[in-house]
Amino acid sequence: MLYAIIGEDVPNGQALRAAARPAHLEHINELVEAGRVILAGPFPAIDSPDPGPAGMAGSLIVAEFESLEEAQAWIDADAYVTQGVFGKVTVRPFNRVLP
Repeated sequence: MLYAIIGEDVPNGQALRAAARPAHLEHINELVEAGRVILAGPFPAIDSPDPGPAGMAGSLIVAEFESLEEAQAWIDADAYVTQGVFGKVTVRPFNRVLP
């Protein structure tokens, strides 16, 4: 089943995000290589594809997992959680309708 993982960055977390990013990308690339990621990316902190110093405000990942528990365990092990980038994480089942 698909799950939406929404991570919200801590305030002023740009330095934390930059430091954790290589480990985060390594972790998510395991899912990408397994063909389990539908989409993933950050939320710019301002209305711009390149937010500059405003940075990012969080991330969205939609990926396939066996269960809600597996999705939660996966994100709990991600560097953006373990290194304090995300102050809040929501994991919810997701039904893809379009496209």
